[in-house]
Amino acid sequence: MKRLSQISIGQKAIIRSFDKDEIFLKLMEMGCVPGESVTIDLVAPLGDPISISIAGYSLSLRLEEADRIWVEVPGSESAIFEQ
Repeated sequence: MKRLSQISIGQKAIIRSFDKDEIFLKLMEMGCVPGESVTIDLVAPLGDPISISIAGYSLSLRLEEADRIWVEVPGSESAIFEQ
């Protein structure tokens, strides 16, 4: 698994879990729930924030927030070993 902040533009991933801290509920309320597919759409010129597509809409996240979301990239070698 990787952190959402480590995914490249255009790459799709599936949310698997979160770091458990105060931002956990905020992310879930915004649609970032385990099992949901997410795509990185844009990254700001200085790398923060990022724009993602999730649940049919666009969402802007700070790298600090994206770093707390664990995702699995379908077809990646790590995804095969973690099943």
